[in-house]
Amino acid sequence: MPVLVASDLDRTLIYSAAALALTMPDARAPRLLCVEVHEAKPLSYLTETAAQLLTDLGDTAVFVPTTTRTRKQYQRINLPGPPPKYAICANGGHLLVDGVTDADWHAGVQARLADECAPLAEVRDHLQRSADPAWLRKHRVAEDLFAYLVVERELLPAEWVKELAVWAEDRGWTVSLQGRKIYAVPQPLTKSAAVREVARRTGAELTLAAGDSLLDADLLLAADRGWRPGHGELADTGWTAPEIVALPERGVLAGERIVREFLRAARQAP
Repeated sequence: MPVLVASDLDRTLIYSAAALALTMPDARAPRLLCVEVHEAKPLSYLTETAAQLLTDLGDTAVFVPTTTRTRKQYQRINLPGPPPKYAICANGGHLLVDGVTDADWHAGVQARLADECAPLAEVRDHLQRSADPAWLRKHRVAEDLFAYLVVERELLPAEWVKELAVWAEDRGWTVSLQGRKIYAVPQPLTKSAAVREVARRTGAELTLAAGDSLLDADLLLAADRGWRPGHGELADTGWTAPEIVALPERGVLAGERIVREFLRAARQAP
């Protein structure tokens, strides 16, 4: 039976320049490979060692990129290794098969959201009304499924985020703060549901996962084994669970360690 590896991307496998956390002397810094270019500028990286490990992983397991990114944002990433047959975008809202959205899956997601939580328009309007222009930089709606704000993190009041989380929870939504972005995501919109569907289609009996944010918690809990880096929302809150390994590494070296652990576990699987 195949092994399924479902991994978050940003700040788990790939890292912006600001998130690399290169704390060692410059001469000892790892060689980096750029895997994303946006508007003619390099944007995301992993180590060259991680790139080779990821190539090996693609030959060993069913590797499924699992991201909150929109399809357009995901498709500008050029990961090493075989092109993944499956990818999960928009936090589970889109299941891509050979790069194309599975229409039936997406329709099912939309039906669940309509039944189980407040509409996107209500949440979007609340975000726009309550956010302070002093720290708000952008407001975005992603794939007509969820909303997020880009903020000046150092000016963002922690109390505002807590109040937003309470307001959202009462309406069936989840709030997640990741770097300079605040996400408001419907609770039924989960990575884990899409990963279970891929496991069903592939016949995988072992699922491995990794992630760093609150939106990855359900993914990690749904896996047989999981890893989280030493940075991010989950690390900051001390979140853990059975079968989840809390790694000490931070930044791009955490990404390398995660791929190494994926490959070791996949090769050891019966």
